[in-house]
Amino acid sequence: MDAADEKGERPDLSEDTAHQISVDPWYQVGFVLITGVNSAYVLGYSGSVMVPLGWIAGTCGLLLAAAISMYANALLARLHEVGGKRHIRYRDLAGHIYGRKIYGLTWALQYVNLFMINTGFIILAGQALKATYALFRDDGALKLPYCIAISGFVCALFAFGIPYLSALRVWLGFSTLFSLIYIVIAFVLSLRDGMAAPARDYSIPGSHGIRIFTTIGAVADLVFAYNTGMLPEIQATIRPPVVKNMEKALWFQFTVGSLPLYAVTFMGYWAYGSSTSSYLLNNVKGPVWIKATANMSAFLQTVIALHIFASPMYEFLDTKYGSGRGGPFAFHNLVFRVVVRGGYLTVNTLVAAVLPFLGDFMSLTGALSTFPLTFVLANHMYLMVKGHKLSAIQKSWHWLNLIGFSGLAVAAAVAAIRLIMLDSTTYHFFADL
Repeated sequence: MDAADEKGERPDLSEDTAHQISVDPWYQVGFVLITGVNSAYVLGYSGSVMVPLGWIAGTCGLLLAAAISMYANALLARLHEVGGKRHIRYRDLAGHIYGRKIYGLTWALQYVNLFMINTGFIILAGQALKATYALFRDDGALKLPYCIAISGFVCALFAFGIPYLSALRVWLGFSTLFSLIYIVIAFVLSLRDGMAAPARDYSIPGSHGIRIFTTIGAVADLVFAYNTGMLPEIQATIRPPVVKNMEKALWFQFTVGSLPLYAVTFMGYWAYGSSTSSYLLNNVKGPVWIKATANMSAFLQTVIALHIFASPMYEFLDTKYGSGRGGPFAFHNLVFRVVVRGGYLTVNTLVAAVLPFLGDFMSLTGALSTFPLTFVLANHMYLMVKGHKLSAIQKSWHWLNLIGFSGLAVAAAVAAIRLIMLDSTTYHFFADL
C-alpha cells in the first residue's frame, strides 16, 4: 500500500473528470458492488450454473470463483495509485503501465463488455415485464420487443436524473430492497415447491460432448457472477485511503453481499433439479400478486443496476463533450444528458430488441473481455508494477493465473461461438422469446 494512501492524502488524478469522485464511504461503494452481484441475473444461476455442473462442482465452483475473483479484484484495487497518481479509469491504469496502444485496447474491451452487459440488463428488464404481464393476461399481446422498448425508456429516464455514480446514494437502498424482495420470494416459493414435490432428478443433462461445452459456459457464468469489469471506475468514487477502503468494500461484497446469491441459487436447484429454468421465477408456483411483486422488483432493480454499468460511458461522454459549467442539474447539462445518454440507451435498446437472444453473444464478449480485464490483465499489471518486490514463488503464481485464465478465455470463446451457431438456426430478429 502506498504511503499516501495510508495517510489518507489525495495524489493527483490520472486525468480530469466531470463526475464526482473521492467522496463515498466504503460501505456505499460496497452496496454498489452488491447491486451488481445480486442483480436479477441471480435468478438464472440455478439453471445456468448448477444444472450443467451439478451439486458438487456447482457448489465448489461458486465458492472457488468467489475466492479467485476477490483475489483478482484486490490486486487491481492495490494498483489504483501508481506513479503518484490515482488512476480513476481502467484504461488510464493500463495506459500508464503499457502505453497508448494498450490504453486504446483496454478501453475498447471494456466498452464492448459494458455495452453488452447494459444491453443484457435491458433484455432482462423486458423479460421481467413480460413475465408480469403474462401472470394476468395470456393473450400474448405484449411481446418481448415491446417490453424491451418500455424498459429502455425507463432506464433512460433514470439516467437523466442521476448525474454520476456517487449520486445513486438512496437508490442503492432501494436496489437492496428490490433485490431482497425477489430473492426472498424466489427462495420461499422454491422451498415450498421443493417440500411438496417428489424426488428430483439432479443428473447433468446432455451427451458427453454437449456437457463439455455447457460446463465451459457455466464456468464463464461463474466469473460473470462476481465481477464488474470496471473496478477502477468504482474505486474512483471512494474516500481516501482508497486502497484500504476499497478492500473493505470488496470484503463486504464477497462475504455478506454474496449470501443472497448462494441462498437463491442453491434453493432453486434443490427445488427443481435439472429442470430448473434460466429464470427461476418461471419455475415457482404461488399467488399471482406475489410473483408479480417479485417480477416488478426484478425490473426496478435492473434499472438501477444498469446505471452502474453504464457510468463509465456516461463519465467519458460528460467529460469529453459536456460543457463543464454549472451544476449537474443546470438546464444545459440536463439537456445534454437527455440527448447523449438518451442516444446511447436508444442504441442499447435497439440491439436488445433485435437480438433478444443476446446471452449467447454476451458469453462471447465475456470470454474476450471479462476474462482478460479481470484476471489476465490484472495479474500481468501487478507483475509489471510490483514484480521487483515479489519472490520467485509469487511471480510463478501470477504467471500461472495469467496463463490459466488466458486458456479458459479461449475455451469460453469457442463454446460461445458454438452456441451462437446452434441458436442462429432457432431464433430470429425481434424474436418474442
